[in-house]
Amino acid sequence: MSTYRHIDRICWAALALALAVTALFANGGRLGLQAAAAGLGYEARLFDASVVHTIDIVIDGWEGFLATCENEEYTLCALVIDGELQRSAAIRAKGNTSLTSVAAYGNDRYSFKVEFDHYDGVSSYYGLDKLNLNNIIQDNTYMKDFLTYQLMGRFGVASPLCSYVSLTVNGEPWGLYLAVEGVEDAFLRRNYGAAAGELYKPDSMDAGGRFGGGSFEGPMQDANGTPPSGPPEEGTPPERPDGAWGGPDGGFPSDREGIPDGGVPNDREGFPGGGFPGGMGESDVKLQYIDDDPDSYPDIFDSAKTKITAADQDRLIAALKRLGSGEDIEGTVDVEQVIRYFVVHGFVCNGDSYTGSMVHNYYLYEQDGVLSMIPWDYNLAFGGFQSANASSVVNEPIDTPVTGGAVEDRPMLAWIFASEEYTALYHQYYETFLAECLDSGYCAGLIEETAAMIAPYVEEDPTKFCTYEEFETGVSVLRTFCQLRGESVAGQLAGTIPSTSQDQAEAGAPLVDASGLDLSDMGSMTGGGGRREDGSPDGALPDRRHGAVQKIQ
Repeated sequence: MSTYRHIDRICWAALALALAVTALFANGGRLGLQAAAAGLGYEARLFDASVVHTIDIVIDGWEGFLATCENEEYTLCALVIDGELQRSAAIRAKGNTSLTSVAAYGNDRYSFKVEFDHYDGVSSYYGLDKLNLNNIIQDNTYMKDFLTYQLMGRFGVASPLCSYVSLTVNGEPWGLYLAVEGVEDAFLRRNYGAAAGELYKPDSMDAGGRFGGGSFEGPMQDANGTPPSGPPEEGTPPERPDGAWGGPDGGFPSDREGIPDGGVPNDREGFPGGGFPGGMGESDVKLQYIDDDPDSYPDIFDSAKTKITAADQDRLIAALKRLGSGEDIEGTVDVEQVIRYFVVHGFVCNGDSYTGSMVHNYYLYEQDGVLSMIPWDYNLAFGGFQSANASSVVNEPIDTPVTGGAVEDRPMLAWIFASEEYTALYHQYYETFLAECLDSGYCAGLIEETAAMIAPYVEEDPTKFCTYEEFETGVSVLRTFCQLRGESVAGQLAGTIPSTSQDQAEAGAPLVDASGLDLSDMGSMTGGGGRREDGSPDGALPDRRHGAVQKIQ
């Protein structure tokens, strides 16, 4: 039962007051009132990443809320953020595959989305309208998302802010989460000002979409481009004509011939493991030009985060057309931002993305016909999605950085390698990234400082997906991975290590040896990790069904 017995009355009273204030400002001109400019103060508060913050979710009927989380319906709540009460917020569970994954774990540790402006359209937390509370699933390091966003931000990429929070529910411990700035209105104002452009989150895998609900209805192909006749029997991968598979788990092969990097797991029932060489995203999600009809781009326009007009649609389509033809790249792409994005993105080896077989987990920003990418969702970075051997991932070629398809299939990336000038610029930015983020000691120092900061919270986390020992091992592997990845990228830039998949496939190609690493120690699509403290089998979790919190002893 809630410790705040009258939360409903408090929240609805606050809502009524907020609506009255909204009406006052809406008619302020006639009353001689002047509206002050809204300042953004949340950056230095909740998103001070040097400390672990506290958030208490104050809500009635928590157990009932958990029981219906998979419906993704908003519920009234209040938040106490670092001791400060925020009334009349709305909360729901979030995530597509993570929702089903949590349920499969027999666990209620969902990720949540909070909307401060849900009920009145104006409320915020010091200017922040949307907040994500990520459950850090499939990440024994607790810091894949955090580290990637920090690297993106340091390297000058417009990236969501984030910080760690110790989450409680009605005063009771719930776990260590990652708070992530919602990529919506406040994000746009912070990064682009009041005259920001249009924002999209292209995705054909959302629940309710063409791939929704975990069932597959889109075109799947084998390595020869032939669709399979139907789902295989449970536990049996579809058979390739040559009978050869990339990894011992039966995953589909990557596009790198001769490199045993396994397949990319997916969440499709009946297709256990494996990304497909051609990728499974729709053409519009790949940002390919199709035709001039807006109806041909449902996975872009139906996922718009800003209010768009027909003129906005026409302008974006025109940009995709230029992008596909290679015309006027400078007037079509924010060259510096996009290259910087793909440098960091490529370094962290995230197959669950635009460059992977599923083709999702990114935001597209357009302003005046110019396109750029905004990073999103890196809990399966550092090889957690590829199910590959460590050496293959550590040496992922920087000049063919697509797993499950070809570079030419991703127009937002392909322009870089279609021009010697842009390829050289891309290499230059990679060198700068290594100098600023790796050689400077920034990345290693951030890992050490963050691990030390969150370790006590991980140890006491009552709902964690891994053991504390697995966390410690994961951090150690992450540290080594970044070091070896840096060595490989430096070698590729210097020409001592092949930078394309074709050249790496040649017999005797010099590569960085990462055979001593087990990437699953950092967490993976299939969970990763070993056994719980109590000795129960791999993947077992504390019983927390519908609010029954039991601390792991």
